[in-house]
Amino acid sequence: MTADELRDHCLTFTGAEETFPFGPLTSVFKVEGKMFALSRLDAAPLQVSLKCDPRLAESLRAAHPEVTPGYHLNKVHWNTVLIGGALGDPAIRDMIEDSYDLIVSKLPAARRRALDWDGEGDRQARGR
Repeated sequence: MTADELRDHCLTFTGAEETFPFGPLTSVFKVEGKMFALSRLDAAPLQVSLKCDPRLAESLRAAHPEVTPGYHLNKVHWNTVLIGGALGDPAIRDMIEDSYDLIVSKLPAARRRALDWDGEGDRQARGR
């Protein structure tokens, strides 16, 4: 996955936007003003930080050396994922979707409905 592919994938989610609150080099992807992904897209190696259920976060870290506690984030809820390692693009795309879903699931019901989110994630809307 390239930086452009990472950006494009993050922006496929309903209501997703790219912002730069930490300066012009760090892309922060948000939905309804809440961050679900963070990446310095010009970095080598490319990495993305994603929100994750705490139990799943620990499990992913134990199983994959490419997944580490969130860099400069709450390490209970955030993972940083190395892109281009042994972890394939489909797994990384799933982690991005899970992060988005975690954020949307905590929004008020009216906002979830406005995003046409049914609790099953955004897979159907993107044809997956």
